[in-house]
Amino acid sequence: MLSTKLVRLIESNWEEIATRLTAAVRKHPDLAHLAGLSDLELRGWCQEILEHLNYLLSVRREEEVWEHFEEAGMLRYEQGVPLHEAVLRVHLLKNKLIGFIHEQGFSMNAAQLYAEEELEHRINVFLDACVYHIVRGYEAAIRLERRLHA
Repeated sequence: MLSTKLVRLIESNWEEIATRLTAAVRKHPDLAHLAGLSDLELRGWCQEILEHLNYLLSVRREEEVWEHFEEAGMLRYEQGVPLHEAVLRVHLLKNKLIGFIHEQGFSMNAAQLYAEEELEHRINVFLDACVYHIVRGYEAAIRLERRLHA
């Protein structure tokens, strides 16, 4: 199936997508904090997701994945990353990822086109859920800090 080929292509070309995302973060006027991070930090975040995309899209024990993203949200709070930047970075990744898929230019029959659309849908659902869990983790860190300082 084409979607499997595309997922493998994404996983093996994570560096190219990460480079595109890093450039977008550096240029975006609403990402001042993240733009101050090193290329290594920005690319590492992409690598963590893109190299394991097949697993992340097909995992049966979703709670482990969501727990990871909630922990990431807590970490973003502890690092002082504004919540809007943490969310916007995920949206930029989604745009770069979908753009990469569209650029591949495979000649497709109807079944292959459907497989590509299904992959895009799965990526959208997954990354939207990531945003939700990052926000949950971020909010949990805020509540924890308030309790500690009350």
